Amino acid sequence: MMLSARSIPELEPAPFLDDIAEGPAGARAWWVTSADGTRLRLGLWPEGEKGTILMFPGRTEYVEKYGRLAADFAAAGYGMAAFDWRGQGLADRPMHRRDMGHVTSFDEYRQDVDAFRAGLDSLGVQGPFYLLAHSMGGCIGLRALYDGLPVQSAAFTGPMWGIQMTPFLKSIASVVLGLAGPLGFGTTFAPTTGPWEPMEYDDNPLTTDRDQFDYMMRQIRQHAELALGGPSNLWVRAALRETRELMRKEPLDMPVLAIVGTRERIVEVPIVGERMQDWPGGRYVEIEGGEHEVLMESPGRRQKTLDEILAWFETHP
Repeated sequence: MMLSARSIPELEPAPFLDDIAEGPAGARAWWVTSADGTRLRLGLWPEGEKGTILMFPGRTEYVEKYGRLAADFAAAGYGMAAFDWRGQGLADRPMHRRDMGHVTSFDEYRQDVDAFRAGLDSLGVQGPFYLLAHSMGGCIGLRALYDGLPVQSAAFTGPMWGIQMTPFLKSIASVVLGLAGPLGFGTTFAPTTGPWEPMEYDDNPLTTDRDQFDYMMRQIRQHAELALGGPSNLWVRAALRETRELMRKEPLDMPVLAIVGTRERIVEVPIVGERMQDWPGGRYVEIEGGEHEVLMESPGRRQKTLDEILAWFETHP
């Protein structure tokens, strides 16, 4: 079923970079505005007969990165929506430095979720809805579940429920990040990060698959405006606060699947496992040899990830 024509004019069309997405035909994008006036971008692939998957991207990511995934879901009978969070993709970026990931509180992303929900309503997008959230999107998505996001079930890949740090950084994080704002370093790059630089394939922390790696890097080369460097000190402080708070909350009565690669080097894997241990009816899956991007891994690992997600959504319709 196509989008409801009666409601599309309520939102202003936004660019969709079809030349890099490699997704199914018919994708479109619209601008939506959060409560604080931040302009965001909503991307939508045509609806499927089984419902719509809400793709919550990770930090640095953007709608078109998930074009290939949208094609997989279309073949399985699902439409997909993906979003540009504030500060990344084609959404509004920080005024002090557009190549820096920056928020002062993860409550800002909660405003974004509300704006995207309103946008989907304006477009008349049909449910049932399912949540698929990756990395930072996994943190935003878990909070959205606690806020009542109306989905049938949820799947998380490499969810940022904790951030890997060296022992030294962990030992100084609370002091350094606590002083960053008062000392005027809140809007500088966090330690060990900086402006965006092209990544080399050898020993990259994202994927073991050269084709998927090239797909991601090619998108940035063709559209440099999508590139994003490291986060600010205030972003890291906000992320650590949010993950700590979420991990203290009681599990929800919601079917949740969490998938991580055994070579994960970005998020803190033990925390994901611990969270899922006490989640009623939850499922925890490890992808042997997989890096952070299990949705963009080698064909066998990627297919196992997709099979797990689709089976989860089919089991909880």
